[in-house]
Amino acid sequence: MAFAHYLLSVRPVPVVTSDQSKITVLPSLISSSSAVATQSKARKLSIFSRIRRIGHRAKVKSQESEVSLAAEAFTTFKHLLLPITDRNPYLSEGTRQATATTAALAKKYGADITVVVIDEKQKESLPEHEAQLSSIRWHLSEGGFQEFRLLEKLGEGSRPTAIIGEVADDLNLDLVVISMEAIHSKHVDANLLAEFIPCPVLLLPL
Repeated sequence: MAFAHYLLSVRPVPVVTSDQSKITVLPSLISSSSAVATQSKARKLSIFSRIRRIGHRAKVKSQESEVSLAAEAFTTFKHLLLPITDRNPYLSEGTRQATATTAALAKKYGADITVVVIDEKQKESLPEHEAQLSSIRWHLSEGGFQEFRLLEKLGEGSRPTAIIGEVADDLNLDLVVISMEAIHSKHVDANLLAEFIPCPVLLLPL
């Protein structure tokens, strides 16, 4: 009844349209309805704004967490992997660079080094293999490392990238150091690095 009384108490206002017919408009009701719609829209916008702010904060926290984990990974590694994929008995420029970098990082963080020598041929088919091992020992000793773990993956038929990934996974390594030379020479497939390597990879430009 209160609503009916309100309708009756409102004085209609005639509005003339293009066809000259008169339409009765209740201004109070229109303004009231418009105000309700405006308030509803404002509430929705306020809710959406809060949701966006919450989502943004969550995204920022997630990004900060990822950055923190990445930073921690590069400051707490204790075991480094140095893959050797070239056949140069005196080591190629890229391999020497990777060897020196690995030794420097291991010395700085007190980490251990594992060297994995990879070749598709069997050891018997590599006449300069021992000379290459001597070169590896010499370059690491120049960086302050006389003791390191040596693995030889020769003639196993697997791709070097897959072998590196398996070794890194089996030994729970913290960082793999590779020269871009290994990528350019096609010894290591860059497209497979993310798939097979379970830890961070440091690619050194030439």
